[in-house]
Amino acid sequence: MSSKIDRVRECLKRGEGVLRLTPTWVPRSFCISGKRLKLHPADYYAFGAHRGGIDERWFSSTTKADNGPDTLADEGLSYIYTASSNGVNVAPGGDAPPNERVLLREAIDEIGDEILGSEVMRRHGGWAMFSKFFDNLEPLPHHLHHTDEKAALVGQKGKPEAYYFPKQLNNKRGYFPYTFIGLNPGVTRDQVRRTLEDWNKGDNRILELSRAYKLTPGTGWDIPPGLLHAPGSMLTYEPQRASDVFAMFQSIVWDAYTPWELVVKDVPDDRKHDLDFIMGLIEWDLNVDPDLYANRFTPPKPVKPEGEMLEAGYREYWITYRSEYFSAKELTVHPGRSVTITDESAYGAIVIQGRGSVGPLNVGAPSMIRFGEMTEDEIFVTAAAAGNGVRIVNTSDFEDLVMLRHFGPA
Repeated sequence: MSSKIDRVRECLKRGEGVLRLTPTWVPRSFCISGKRLKLHPADYYAFGAHRGGIDERWFSSTTKADNGPDTLADEGLSYIYTASSNGVNVAPGGDAPPNERVLLREAIDEIGDEILGSEVMRRHGGWAMFSKFFDNLEPLPHHLHHTDEKAALVGQKGKPEAYYFPKQLNNKRGYFPYTFIGLNPGVTRDQVRRTLEDWNKGDNRILELSRAYKLTPGTGWDIPPGLLHAPGSMLTYEPQRASDVFAMFQSIVWDAYTPWELVVKDVPDDRKHDLDFIMGLIEWDLNVDPDLYANRFTPPKPVKPEGEMLEAGYREYWITYRSEYFSAKELTVHPGRSVTITDESAYGAIVIQGRGSVGPLNVGAPSMIRFGEMTEDEIFVTAAAAGNGVRIVNTSDFEDLVMLRHFGPA
């Protein structure tokens, strides 16, 4: 382990506290990829057709994906790219051999004080969130993520999450760019229970008890644990707590059957057919909230007065801000300009448009990525570097440099 950590420390020194991460791809057997992740067309089934298409890319992840018995040992986990032959400016398109990468989780376990800061390590024991791109051609089933109380019964943590729909990645909006959220006010527990009783009778018709909201690029939603939601087909940036628990509540989605196993994936063995227990996963008042739109919709909010930012050559907005477990910002640096950004904590970032540099590292949004190849679009910034301020430069004369930045709890 010491040799790995030595390589990470050398990267921290060369990158002045900015680390480069390798792409992390995740397939889902119950999803059809929307093919907006910039993967080469031949690579969407790189895990094997039996695993389903790749429709997620995870960022700054120390959380292993839970995709059943075929899940790989490092599936969903982010790696730090530690190659030194190309210095800090790694050319895209080069593979990342195993001896030139170190799991972000391993690095934080060993030297978390140097990466996240001692206070975050004391309070949270590590990096407590991750983010991802979700890219599905069709909508997902109505489902929820567990609260801490229910997740603890299977040795997991609860999972709040949030959505943001980047304009740069949503020219193609998929088959159904609407998301059902919650339940209609006045819906009864007996009505929802009946949809579970009718699971194997075809469509259990739970969406008739909910309402759909049209998705708008450049906006987002807050999804606390226990809130039912059926995500629509826009490519979605999802900051979330470090957990992968869920329970499906919709039996048929676009004529495709949802196995009961996906209802009870994170339910104790002795409760897998206990409908009262499964109903108890639903946070009822949250779902029937008559002010759900006002309480859960998240339009972007400027971090400073917009005129002040424009004069300085950039603009930045809070895009995720309702959760105590994570937050996110969208930063745009205008052509030929630079800005020094200071933050109170470590963060991960993904570049979605343009090219430039973050500290001494070159960054840029790729046009196409081969599975297993290295890119220049994902980084992780340590707490010390964030606190001192990181200089971000747009080297283009004409195009904005845009990145999404995700933060854990303080």
